[in-house]
Amino acid sequence: MTAFTLSDLERIVAERATSADGKSYTASLYTKGIGKAGQKLGEEAIETVIAAVSSDRQGVISESADLLYHLLVVLGISGVKLGEVLEELERRTAQTGLEEKAARGHD
Repeated sequence: MTAFTLSDLERIVAERATSADGKSYTASLYTKGIGKAGQKLGEEAIETVIAAVSSDRQGVISESADLLYHLLVVLGISGVKLGEVLEELERRTAQTGLEEKAARGHD
């Protein structure tokens, strides 16, 4: 198991977001804004689903890495810290899934 965490990735994304390196993909996404970053997040989500339903294990791993990276970019551009999302997950897991879902009023 690796010691690399999503917090490590969040830090790297934040560092690269302001990079003056013209070859930085992260900096280019930040420059293009939330529309482009959101589009890329959606594309990676779809590619992850396709890999999963195709039983492509390696594809699921690869696309999930892309998905998590792009999620952290979207969170960063949106000014949302990973810790805030984790706090929300912690709050939700303090009750059963059905109780939590009912409290949100979603299907």
